[in-house]
Amino acid sequence: MKNKTPIDKILLSIFQRAFKSITDEMSISLTKTTRSPILCEAKDFVTGLYDAHGNMLEQTENLPILSFSLGPVCKVIIEQYGDDIHPGDVVMHNDVFSMGNQNNDVAVFKPIFAEGILVGWSAAKGHQADIGGAVQGGYNPNATEVWQEALRIPAVKIYEMGELRKDVWALIFANIRLTMVQEDIKAQIGACSLGERRLQALVEKYGIESYEAHKIELFNSTEKMMRGEIAAIPNGKYSGSSMVYYDGKHVGSKFEIKSNITVEDEDITFDFSESSDQTNGFVNGTYTSSCSAITLTLLQMVNPDIPHNEGMLKPLKYIIPVGNILNAAYPKATTFGNHLCPQVADSIFKALGPAIPKKVTAGWNHLLCSLFTGLHPGTGSKYVDICFMGLKGGSGALEGNDGYDHIGMIDASGGLLDQDYEMYEQQTPHQILKHEYLPNSGGVGKWRGGLGVETIIKLGGDDTTMVVFGDGDVEQNYGLFGGKGSVLNSIKLTYPNGENHTPLSKDLIEGIPANTIYTQIAGGGGGFGNPLERDPATVEEDVHNQVVDPEQAKNEYGVVFTAEMKVDIENTNHQRKNI
Repeated sequence: MKNKTPIDKILLSIFQRAFKSITDEMSISLTKTTRSPILCEAKDFVTGLYDAHGNMLEQTENLPILSFSLGPVCKVIIEQYGDDIHPGDVVMHNDVFSMGNQNNDVAVFKPIFAEGILVGWSAAKGHQADIGGAVQGGYNPNATEVWQEALRIPAVKIYEMGELRKDVWALIFANIRLTMVQEDIKAQIGACSLGERRLQALVEKYGIESYEAHKIELFNSTEKMMRGEIAAIPNGKYSGSSMVYYDGKHVGSKFEIKSNITVEDEDITFDFSESSDQTNGFVNGTYTSSCSAITLTLLQMVNPDIPHNEGMLKPLKYIIPVGNILNAAYPKATTFGNHLCPQVADSIFKALGPAIPKKVTAGWNHLLCSLFTGLHPGTGSKYVDICFMGLKGGSGALEGNDGYDHIGMIDASGGLLDQDYEMYEQQTPHQILKHEYLPNSGGVGKWRGGLGVETIIKLGGDDTTMVVFGDGDVEQNYGLFGGKGSVLNSIKLTYPNGENHTPLSKDLIEGIPANTIYTQIAGGGGGFGNPLERDPATVEEDVHNQVVDPEQAKNEYGVVFTAEMKVDIENTNHQRKNI
């Protein structure tokens, strides 16, 4: 449909940048007002603006896996409430079976009106420290159905025309253990109110007609940009696969994530129909989390300046049948679903690598995480902590660049920040003994994978519960085009009596005594290209920085050093010829 209102290219840019500025300001607001370290430190949340129909105007995805998570829910809310949407309404939602992505990721939506007309929505979604269910913190490796994981919250108004629905509020939070969660939801409401004010001011300044016309033009121009990026990929059908190990129920179980990608001119289809069936454990994805994983992986391979709005998504088609491990059927457990993102990304990179080798990376280290809960002996308060500092490791290298060293958290794209050490030791009873880059942990290659980390913590407080969830302890990540993978992930508990225990990658361990030592290795990223082609001077710099040791330099990179720890050119040439 052709716009009747003239399009001003400068004003178009103003709208695009204003939308982004608003979501960024909402993000800053949440960072400053939330209480849980998961939100205020790790920034495990997303803020967004959507039009009256739920189409994305812009998002600020502090966590990349949330890149697709709000728009589908907004459309569910619009369909559910129809004309029963009013100024001052606030809607809350987390239900994974009505387009939510993960139970703990709770969204707040606020409709935005100008001149009495619905013109948009502001929204914020964040990972809550608790969401009910059988296990504090929301991760239950023993779960087989959703009610064992969380309180389901289908779209429900918690404010109606500006009035708090006290009965609804009380019902929800009677089923959530930590009062902190109430405060964090209030912060999300505040961020949405900020977004509401900013978009109202923008629309009032330029008029509804101008806003609507330029919004449509922005969608069209963004779609054109994305189609141009897809057109640069050779037409064809491409396939790749990766593996998921252990579903939390059956030791030794494994599942395939298989992508069949079709590129046809300016359109791209991601078909995961041949992936394994859903599991009987909690290692299942939701449609929304899986589409987010696909989207963020593609975004790594295209122009980073493409605006994040509805036009970006129009050339993309997702095929993920219900009952698939990436789209579990009701009422399956799905909390682990966000953490299938690395395997989704791996399958896409492997599929498209031969077609666009300069735009893909080698394998990223898979997440292996520990969530600690208990009673803080110093404060007498319950706490929940996801040990962000040790759980991710390094990213994969790509042509021309080494991988990022220990990227923070999640999942195929980094995004989350590490924890502040002093805040960690205030908010939990634990003491950090070591948190350092791990030498030799980057996969070798012409371009080296990013380094992993070693983390050692002394647990404080008796009767600590630890939930382990993740992967990468069975198969190391992969290198590309002659590069090699990294070291395996691992977690070990050393109890005060000297006994060692290695938990499974999906595990629930209760009653851990104080002074237990927790040791974690998070591997690095995969290498890219033949390691014998790496510049000897760069290898020398890595050795001096203790990134690699002289033995790895000699055996893997073929670089030999003199007694003065300088590159021995003659012996290096000889060594490289004989490896």
